[in-house]
Amino acid sequence: MKLKRLIIWLVGGLIVFIYLNNSTLFQKPPAGKPWLLAHRGLGQTFSMKGITNETCTAQRIYRPEHPYLENTIPSMTAAFAAGTDTVELDIHPTKDGQIAVFHDWKLDCRTNGSGVTRDYTMAELKILDVGYGYTYDNGKTYPFRGQGVGMMPSLPEVLTRFPEQKLLINIKSNDPQEGELLAQYLSRLSAERLTQLAVYGGDEPIAVLQKKIPRLRVMSKRTLMRSLLTYMAIGWTGYVPAVCRNTQLHLPEKFAPWLWGWPHLFLKRMARANTRVILVAGNGKFSEGFDTAQDLKRLPPNYTGGVWTNRVDRIGRILYRNGR
Repeated sequence: MKLKRLIIWLVGGLIVFIYLNNSTLFQKPPAGKPWLLAHRGLGQTFSMKGITNETCTAQRIYRPEHPYLENTIPSMTAAFAAGTDTVELDIHPTKDGQIAVFHDWKLDCRTNGSGVTRDYTMAELKILDVGYGYTYDNGKTYPFRGQGVGMMPSLPEVLTRFPEQKLLINIKSNDPQEGELLAQYLSRLSAERLTQLAVYGGDEPIAVLQKKIPRLRVMSKRTLMRSLLTYMAIGWTGYVPAVCRNTQLHLPEKFAPWLWGWPHLFLKRMARANTRVILVAGNGKFSEGFDTAQDLKRLPPNYTGGVWTNRVDRIGRILYRNGR
């Protein structure tokens, strides 16, 4: 009986410790506001209903409210002007060993070209019209046709144009050679510049980057799952496992509340571990963002982590109407 009571007291004490060590009830709410990540810069948005990996999203955009096209220098400039802290952009290798900034695997949906980006040189991609395929009325009109000629940038152009701004680079494949190519380029940058960059993408290219540039923040599905599962296993102690340090965590809002210490203690722990946390709307499957005032109401009170948005023009105006 004594042993049984001892076990009960030990289990009870452990439960109390876990609760107190991870509860935010006794924490002073943090000062500050969320920081924003502009997905693809400031671009045209579209209905997410019935979307798949094969959907041509340029053919289902909403009626345009602004003139910007995703993954272009003007769209990134507009995103930073609207208050974003970080711009996300997508990359592909070109036929001549350069790195193009463009979202889709194929050119057919958005441009007047066809086939895959890697079959073209950067010079050939430059003559395409990246606004060619956009329509909001089922093809009756194409409001951006002719306006996107020459607007597909290379990664060096983006980094030159935004030398001090934070960027999140998305490798769109699982090809380790793309990790090698990107590592060759990023390794020429200063250590200070690398702190302003992060890269996410397929497991294989991200593994290459981790090995080649260990100080660079990177994330893939493998690193994310490993980080979260390890944290769930031992994070209740307050200890942040090594796999959670110096990385990037994109958290679907439906999963985040299950993390130990969410939100304030969790964000504190990750900040001490040099890890950035970004909250993604929904289940995170198709880069859903917090894009309306109504969406922002779902954020935890006093949340100060990153917020993924496709409409930084709207969200920046709401969050920073009284200044940053």
